[in-house]
Amino acid sequence: MTSILVKSSSPRPINTPTVHHLSNGLTIVAEQLPVDAVNLNVWINMGSAIESNDINGMAHFLEHMVFKGTPHLQLGEFEQKIEQRGAVTNAATSQDYTHYYITTAPQDFADLAPFQFDVVLNASIADEAFERERFVILEEIRRSEDNPGRRSFRQSMEIAFEYLPYRRPVLGPASVIEQLQAQQMRDFHSTWYQPHSMTVAVVGNLPVDTLIQTVEQAVASVYPTASMNSVPPQRQQWTPEVSFQDIVRQEIIDDTLQQARLLMLWRVPGLEELSKTYPLDVLAYILGQGRTARLFQDLRENRGLVSSISASNMTQHLQGVFYISARLPLENVAEVEAIICDHLRQLQSEPITEEEMAKVRTQVANRFIFSNETPSDRAGLYGYYQSLVGDLSAGLHYPNRIQALNSEQIQQAAQQYLSPNAYGIVILKPAVDNCNQN
Repeated sequence: MTSILVKSSSPRPINTPTVHHLSNGLTIVAEQLPVDAVNLNVWINMGSAIESNDINGMAHFLEHMVFKGTPHLQLGEFEQKIEQRGAVTNAATSQDYTHYYITTAPQDFADLAPFQFDVVLNASIADEAFERERFVILEEIRRSEDNPGRRSFRQSMEIAFEYLPYRRPVLGPASVIEQLQAQQMRDFHSTWYQPHSMTVAVVGNLPVDTLIQTVEQAVASVYPTASMNSVPPQRQQWTPEVSFQDIVRQEIIDDTLQQARLLMLWRVPGLEELSKTYPLDVLAYILGQGRTARLFQDLRENRGLVSSISASNMTQHLQGVFYISARLPLENVAEVEAIICDHLRQLQSEPITEEEMAKVRTQVANRFIFSNETPSDRAGLYGYYQSLVGDLSAGLHYPNRIQALNSEQIQQAAQQYLSPNAYGIVILKPAVDNCNQN
């Protein structure tokens, strides 16, 4: 067992987590924070991207089943024990990870932590509960398909990726969920829910040694070493997709919409090329994050062509997507697309001013500080970077990485990745009758 203290390089670090590795492969990241709570965040280093097509949706379905009882806890007993202490619990599944958390009072942490690890590591996945939950998952899929925002995102990911698993929905298609069997899920759980695939981030108002020792004892109490699968499963090896070579366009009539939606996409580096993502984050700030961003000011405030517009750099493990999204009247779509491309050309030909760079540096630094105020904020940050990157310093030094960039590096990233002549685009058009109602 080894412990490593990780500190920010700033003169007054706001983050001082300790990284602790257990012999069974589990990684614990712990930090004392003088807030009267403790957040325990359990990260499983897998999500829907590791699924094959014939079990697409399994990771998310399993997230639900984790709460349906263990050999030691009856159905509903976990939630009851959590709620009796006034604690809260939740979970989430993405393409790259699944995570579970509880937030407790410090005095309750030692009592409740074993229950969290019990449900995660010892989920029963009983046949009857599996069949009941299948209907819940199918209803969630149906609601997702009825949601215009989720529907447009799914359609844009199908354009963004031709073969990478990110093109598939995390929830999976109903046709697959209908065919899954409980034994398949039990096998999936025993393969992936192992200490060597887990990172535990725990932050709150207890000494670091106490936090680490409590986690270690909680895991040992519910998961004997004999149960451990010491051989990590083989993951399929993927190659990032090449940039778009021309404009790949899809137009869809969506009679639930009152306004059109425009989504423009570029394939960009992911977490495996982390250093290349920083200038793209800056470009997202410059173009479409906040009311002073270029696209918001030009297309909404000055020209009134859109009702909303934003840009983001989605950094996934295998490959990322640079994403511009707008809501607008249908008759403005072509003009807005052309103006966005003009903004990209400007970024490629004209250096970013020092004034704009200073604004971005301030935004990034302040948002980092503001998003590190609570135990759950910090545990989420630590769990994400330790699980997916294997390096906490990438998260802790994020503001420094951004502030070290210069305008030339930002311009080079725009030239390399954000072509105004080659991208994916999804246009969702409302029915003509809906347009006439506006």
